This record gives sequence, C-alpha cells and structure tokens, in this order.
Amino acid sequence: MASFVERMIGAAKLDANIYEEVEADSAATGQAMMVVVLTAIMSGVAQLRESGVAGMIGGAIGALLGWLVWAFLTFIVGTKLLPEADTKSNMGELLRTIGFASAPGILYVLGAVPAAGPFLTFLIWCWTIAAFVVAVRQALDYKSTGRAIAVVLIGGVVYAIIIFFVVAMIVAAIVAAGIAAGGVSN
Repeated sequence: MASFVERMIGAAKLDANIYEEVEADSAATGQAMMVVVLTAIMSGVAQLRESGVAGMIGGAIGALLGWLVWAFLTFIVGTKLLPEADTKSNMGELLRTIGFASAPGILYVLGAVPAAGPFLTFLIWCWTIAAFVVAVRQALDYKSTGRAIAVVLIGGVVYAIIIFFVVAMIVAAIVAAGIAAGGVSN
C-alpha cells in the first residue's frame, strides 16, 4: 500500500492503480479530504494578496463543499444516467478518488508567479480535469474513458449551474442587506 505522499504523486501522474487503491481503501477518505484542503490552501496562497487569509479559509471551506457536491453529481450521473454493465460505486469511493484527483492542484501556488501565473493555473486546471477523468473511470469501473469524460463534462455543467445560482443568491443577499442598512441610516 502506498503512503499518503506516494498516493498524491501517483494520482497526479494519473496512475490508475493508485485510483483503484484509494477506491478500495475506505480508510483513505480522510487522506482524500486532506488533498482537497491542501489544494485549496495552495490556491489561496497564490491569491493571498487579493483575498487575504479570510479568502484562503473561505476557499478551503468552499473546496470541501465543492468536493462533496462534485462527488454526489458524479455518483448520480455515473451510476444512474450513464452506467456501464459493470458499474458499481458508492459515495465513499467517489469521494476518495475525486479527492485524490485534485492532487495536481497543489501546484496552484504557481499562480502567484508574475506574468506566467494565469497560464500555469490553466495548465494545472487541465491536468486536474484529466485526473478527474481517470478517477471517475476507475471509481465507476468503466471500460470506456469516453464515458468517464462524458460524466465529468455533464457533472461539470451541472456543478457550474449550481455554483452560479449559489453565488447569485449570496450577491442578492449582500445587496439586500446593503439596501436595508442604507434605509436604516437615512
């Protein structure tokens, strides 16, 4: 059995055997959560000047919630809408494999590199999406990488819609609070 760091490196290398290992190891859910948190922290470090420590903490909380939502959406799309004959999975398997798939995101700290940061961030994002595809293929016991790509794309679109509406509700609440506060002071 690989160590935590070996698992992270293997996941970043898109090693299907590592994804199979963490899928089968129910004790690895905490490790997967740690990968998600480390990725969020590294992303936060890259944006520290703009968002501060509060932004980094909020990003870590958002990453954990996003991980849960993404795993749930993947479960629904992968096991209910697009299963293969051998597909069998559960939320724990998806949480573990998807958590480890975020391992390339540890490098998001490179987003702070002047001029190259946005380009590096985009490359790391693409790498992470590739890791998600491998994680989904392994967790859902797919033979077809194309089906795993479809699950990631469909889940990604639904996830983006959810995020859009959540952000819209937060903005609306902030605007409403501002209007209410402005009305009180007049």
